[in-house]
Amino acid sequence: MYAQIQRSLARFIDLNEDEFEIFQNFLTSKHLAKKEILLRIGQDCRNIYFINKGCIRYYYLVEGEEKTAQFFFENGWFTDYESFLTGSFAENFVDALEATELLCLERDNLAQLYRLVPKFEKFGRIMAENAYLGIRHRTKNLTTLSAEQRYLNLMKERPKIFERIPQHYIASYLNIRPQSLSRIRRQLSQSAKHE
Repeated sequence: MYAQIQRSLARFIDLNEDEFEIFQNFLTSKHLAKKEILLRIGQDCRNIYFINKGCIRYYYLVEGEEKTAQFFFENGWFTDYESFLTGSFAENFVDALEATELLCLERDNLAQLYRLVPKFEKFGRIMAENAYLGIRHRTKNLTTLSAEQRYLNLMKERPKIFERIPQHYIASYLNIRPQSLSRIRRQLSQSAKHE
């Protein structure tokens, strides 16, 4: 159960066995059924999650319509960063798109972990930097690229999405209607045939 998270941590910090055991002792596990909600608007996100298995979707409700902000897969880390850091209520939902297994690190335990194993402060900094870069990349794509270019970039950068995510969620993530996604795919397919 802990092999994946150990490999993930090793990409960022070098832990000895004792340090990893301290970390492991702070973890709890959580299983979500497909479509089960992990976080709702108005809840305090008290955990950082590591996805051992499965896929989760982070989304907002805008005038009653779901707007997908992000997808997270195996070996990925997730938290509602603002809620986690400030204790404020979440302004979004998170649900499981597949049966999902999570390892959870609670906010107060993270503070203890920083004291007991200072290397985790470096890990926390790297995660914050990666979150910032991810948000900046997504914002830039949404504001500067055409729908077709956003689709092509997503295919290139994150092909796993097209293997595992329903088309209507992909359309929402790209900030287009499902019909527009179908039209883009059809046009690209026709262009490929004529080459």
